Amino acid sequence: MKHLGIDHGNKRIGIAISDELGMVARAFMILEHVSRQEDALFISRLAQQHACEAIVVGLPLDSDGQIGPRARSVNRFIEALSTQTNLPVISWDESNSTIKTIQASLLRGEKAKKRREAMDDQAAAMILQDYLDHYQPQQKGASCE
Repeated sequence: MKHLGIDHGNKRIGIAISDELGMVARAFMILEHVSRQEDALFISRLAQQHACEAIVVGLPLDSDGQIGPRARSVNRFIEALSTQTNLPVISWDESNSTIKTIQASLLRGEKAKKRREAMDDQAAAMILQDYLDHYQPQQKGASCE
C-alpha cells in the first residue's frame, strides 16, 4: 500500500512517498506554500498520479501532547486536503521529526552547510517512516498466522 507523507510548514511543505509495499519512505520533493487550497489540490493530484492509497500528514503537537496554534493550522490544511481527495488523510504525531532529521544528517556526516538547506522532504520521510513502522508489525504478524 503506497502512501504519501506530508510535513506542512508555514513556508514549505515537505513531501515523502513510500514504496509499493508501504514499508520504506523516501524524501520526494519540497513544495513552496502558495495557499491552503492550492497546496491541497497539488498534493491530492500528486497522490493520484503516484497511485497512493493514503496521505499521512504530520501533526505538530505541543510538548504536552496538546493541539496548539500550529497544529490547528495543520488541521485546517487536513480539512482542505480531505475535500480535494477521496483518499484517507491521516494525521500523525510528528513530534521531534525535525530534530530526528538533523540527527540523521549528523550521523551521515553531512556538513553544516548541507544541514542549513531545506530538509522538509526529509522530515516528511521521517514522519511517514514512523507511521509505516508503527503499522508494519501488525501487518507482518497478520500474514504469519
